[in-house]
Amino acid sequence: MQNTHVIKRRHATRKNTNPNTRYLDALSPMSDEDLMSQFQAGTVEAFNILVGRYKDPLTNYIYRFLGDMKECEDLLQETFLRVYRNRHSYRRIARFSTWLYTIAGNLARSEYRKRKRRRISSLQSVNKNDEEYEMEVPDETFSPDKDTESSIQDFYIQDALGKIPEEFREVVVLRDVQQLSYEEIAEITGLPMGTVKSRINRGRTKLQILLKDIYFVQEE
Repeated sequence: MQNTHVIKRRHATRKNTNPNTRYLDALSPMSDEDLMSQFQAGTVEAFNILVGRYKDPLTNYIYRFLGDMKECEDLLQETFLRVYRNRHSYRRIARFSTWLYTIAGNLARSEYRKRKRRRISSLQSVNKNDEEYEMEVPDETFSPDKDTESSIQDFYIQDALGKIPEEFREVVVLRDVQQLSYEEIAEITGLPMGTVKSRINRGRTKLQILLKDIYFVQEE
């Protein structure tokens, strides 16, 4: 039997106390898993707190994976929409963060493969019809401000991440950007532990070569 009890709103006993504030104050310290239990029981405010906790980390993860902020924003919204719709499929045997990153990772991988298929389809069409076409160029709309050293480094890091294969990029981002454990990464990707470690090491090696004059990836 779960220890979490559904919090009920109570009328304020003091004139100057906001009951909604007291209610949110009771929810805020809860763990992710307890908040999901509250949300499954009908407490929408618990979902809003989870969104607040994970919006920035997920934005960073998806952007590092795809390198496109517009796609990142769309997938971030879709991720939380799926959490909302599928809340009753979540079980406490898994960490909420692992479940959440699995959803986001599946969406990101799917979008990346669609992008590759669109690119291949376009090239095949060009080759068949022998027509001119526009070369696809990186979207510069969201390029970092190059006035500071850190933003310049970030630009080159993101560029390098986009150049290494998808299977290496995903695990490196999960480990070195999101700071997830090997166990969590294995659960999120569905890969054996040995494969996870191997891909992280190979991905880091490729990044070291690309960023040797800019940034050094730490060996563990």
